Amino acid sequence: MLGNLEPEERIMAKPTIIEQVASLIETFGWEDGDEISVEMAGTQVSGIDVGENYNAKWQSPIGTRKYNKDAFIVIKNQSRRDLTKSQPFPEGEFKPRHPYEKK
Repeated sequence: MLGNLEPEERIMAKPTIIEQVASLIETFGWEDGDEISVEMAGTQVSGIDVGENYNAKWQSPIGTRKYNKDAFIVIKNQSRRDLTKSQPFPEGEFKPRHPYEKK
């Protein structure tokens, strides 16, 4: 190993969350100038108006956001998003393995 091994230095420790994300960004080939958005998913918002007298254990007022135990973070690279729509096959190019036969 290179460098000095001070007692406070991490050796063979589990990578931090930031290090894991940085490793994935490097693997995907994302760059500094890319437009990145970070979103949370796995949540729910109450859409039912329960009125003044409601059971707080089972119901929540309209617009209340609850975070599920399995909520997760989504990191999107908007710069590399493909927004082209799918195009139909040109005439004569579609050759299905099992062609449709009228009965």
